[in-house]
Amino acid sequence: MPKPTADPAALGLGVDRTSPVPLHHQLAQQLQAAVEQGRLAPGSLLGNELELAARLGLSRPTVRQAIQSLVDKGMLVRRRGVGTQVVHSRVKRPLELSSLYDDLEAADRRPATRVLRNTVEAATVPVAAALGVAEGSEVHVVERLRLARDEPLALLRNHLPPGLLDLDTARLEATGLYRMMRSAGITLHSARQSVGARAAEGEEARLLAEPRGAPLLTMERITFDAGGRAVELGCHVYPASRYAFEFQLLARP
Repeated sequence: MPKPTADPAALGLGVDRTSPVPLHHQLAQQLQAAVEQGRLAPGSLLGNELELAARLGLSRPTVRQAIQSLVDKGMLVRRRGVGTQVVHSRVKRPLELSSLYDDLEAADRRPATRVLRNTVEAATVPVAAALGVAEGSEVHVVERLRLARDEPLALLRNHLPPGLLDLDTARLEATGLYRMMRSAGITLHSARQSVGARAAEGEEARLLAEPRGAPLLTMERITFDAGGRAVELGCHVYPASRYAFEFQLLARP
């Protein structure tokens, strides 16, 4: 059942008519912040455009433009007979050597984990090459579903060298892998990472609550400790509608 219609006053929505920033952009920024900070929870209704425009003292085209910008970002959806509804907030994550669990926790996104697989298997050629071990030798593999505010956000598959640390399933569900590594005295120094995209397949689509064929972001990372040893090969997928990587680009001197 949809949640009650959000109260603009309670959300602190308002615009500054003396600002050079267009009114629709001001409203879109405030609505986006309310979604990302959890003040507009998934399922919340915004009410129709006429009501919202009247309560904020704005024109209907201004409100429509602000709402459409968030619909385009996948944060809001227009449902016939229901109105404009919050879908979810999109996680924006900087490309740096950090843990998704730690990033979500720092953003108050209530991370949770379901361990899908925690076992030892023979290293394939790509895994052996990434970790610097012999092909066919035993490596640890962990597959997890990461959630944020009870919403599936990522499928994580990690291969680790044998004997690196105790990969207890209960601890993996209670905290992040990088935090466990640091607790074991492993210094994470650097990583090689590539980002891509592809369509969701059957089981992963089901786990991520996405339709088959929906766009997914992919990330592959090889992480090294202070001594240059490869300590992790991570292969992760994220729903493109709920997740984005952020880059900081610097001009060449």
